[in-house]
Amino acid sequence: MPTTMTTTNIPVYGEGDGTLQAVGGLTGLQILVETFYRIMGNTPEFRPLFDMHPNNLELTIDKLVSFLSGWMGGEKLFSKKYGPISLPQAHAHLIVTDKEKAMWLNCMAAALDELGYPNDLKAYLLPKLEFPAERIRQVSAAKHS
Repeated sequence: MPTTMTTTNIPVYGEGDGTLQAVGGLTGLQILVETFYRIMGNTPEFRPLFDMHPNNLELTIDKLVSFLSGWMGGEKLFSKKYGPISLPQAHAHLIVTDKEKAMWLNCMAAALDELGYPNDLKAYLLPKLEFPAERIRQVSAAKHS
């Protein structure tokens, strides 16, 4: 199917850095992550999740931005800054149940909503984020059972 001029510049989620570009590149990703943690800290239903984090969120925000940059097809900033990552092991000290997993995903959905991202991006991104979130939950369950 030939592409027209109007569709050639639209990022395709999951292809190359299309997802990262769809959130506005690194600048948009930084705003998304900052919004995510602000909502987490200011919303009673997400506050238990916020309280699992260090008091100074600067490093936490940078680590999530760095991870998501590579995860969304952009530069693998996390490994450059912090070395290799195993998300489940990085979170293994925390007790993460289905409740915390759902809180995290719902908080990210709230941040995407607040920033006005299109529904098709949210419909793509949230199920994709569920995979690492579920892996973190599984490792936590195995360690804390």
